[in-house]
Amino acid sequence: MAAALLANVLYSTGFVLEKRALGRMPEVTVRQPVRLLRLVVGSPLWIGGSLALASGFGAQLAVYRTLPIAAAQGIFVSGLVLLVLLSTRLLGEETSGRERYALGAILVALLMVVLSLKEGADHVSRNAPYPLVLLVCVPSLAAGVWLYRRTERRAAHGLSTTGVEYGVAVGLLYGVSSLAVKGVSSRLTTSDVAGTAVGLLRSPYPYLLLFTGAFGLVMSQAALQRCRASLIVPVCTTVTSLFTAVLGTLAFGEALPHDPLRLALRIAGTLLAVTVLLAMPKHDDAPRPPAEAKELTPP
Repeated sequence: MAAALLANVLYSTGFVLEKRALGRMPEVTVRQPVRLLRLVVGSPLWIGGSLALASGFGAQLAVYRTLPIAAAQGIFVSGLVLLVLLSTRLLGEETSGRERYALGAILVALLMVVLSLKEGADHVSRNAPYPLVLLVCVPSLAAGVWLYRRTERRAAHGLSTTGVEYGVAVGLLYGVSSLAVKGVSSRLTTSDVAGTAVGLLRSPYPYLLLFTGAFGLVMSQAALQRCRASLIVPVCTTVTSLFTAVLGTLAFGEALPHDPLRLALRIAGTLLAVTVLLAMPKHDDAPRPPAEAKELTPP
């Protein structure tokens, strides 16, 4: 629980710092990845955000070694509360009354998931068949990249778009990354470091992490610059949580609690969190400042 909440703090802080840094940069695009990387690496504020996200990754490894996937996702979703608070305070992104009610509902969902946990009663799986992992991950990666490119083409042609499509595309990549993190965490050990390294290299997990890390970095930064963090990150979190909780639980063969009350709390809490995120406003209705009047000059 402590590691999961720490991961939430680190991820939320990292996203907000990166968003603030991106707001001070020229427009970035996935079509110029080298320029994008040069810009972000030259920003100390962005570096701080990326270090926070990397630390959140470390905390996530600890979570997956001690909590079932479904329970972990229910807690990770609660990070939206801190994200919106930080976005309001540091980025000036205003939240509507509907969004604030949604945050309260997510806190209730988190409490339900926490109450469903019982030390020593939940089975935490350590292995998943590699063909099944690839069968789940490869089509998801292809779908995420395709959706992102489709959204970019629409924006290039002047068609209106929101952060929803970007959030879904990046969320699919992060969902695969989350499964890879689970796979890596299940193989980490201090008793045989050399054997652990060889076993990891023979598994698909390091390569999935490299792919999602490279593509996810470029895609997420371009999307985060164009959309409100409090809009795109909830959509991304929803997709990642759904993907990881459903497909990850099936791939790793983790059973739900047998006790009826704990089972009801676990399912209801996770579904409530996901439902609330899906019901949140998907369009940025924040008022835009009026355009400055142009001075009229005689012909």
